[in-house]
Amino acid sequence: MFYPAYIHSDKDGSASGFFPDVPGCFFAGDTLDDAFQDARSALTIHFETLYEMEEILPSPGAVEDHLQKAPEDYTGGQWLLVDINMKQFEGKAERINITLPRRLLLKIDSFVSEHPQFSNRSAFLAEAARRVLPG
Repeated sequence: MFYPAYIHSDKDGSASGFFPDVPGCFFAGDTLDDAFQDARSALTIHFETLYEMEEILPSPGAVEDHLQKAPEDYTGGQWLLVDINMKQFEGKAERINITLPRRLLLKIDSFVSEHPQFSNRSAFLAEAARRVLPG
């Protein structure tokens, strides 16, 4: 998942930034490259903390939405999209009992058998849910 970050460079070459969708998550570096590297670390650590506290992880918004809501907050800097693997924050798998129409179940089984990246129905359903649900 990609989270937009806004970053400013200072006259001394250092840089700092924040994630508009993740309150309290900031990053910085002695150079712009260092700040870019720190952005992913800051976001990962922030999410690890939220996960441990059993808080809901915020979903990323669109840069255009941020610019529309508060353009004065985003002047003189640049946007960065930080990629983070959200699977690490999903927690332990749990067994559930669901009911699906037979025809749909057959379509899922056929799809799973033709796509080796899905080891079983559960893997397929989990990935489908990740793609549809926010955060």
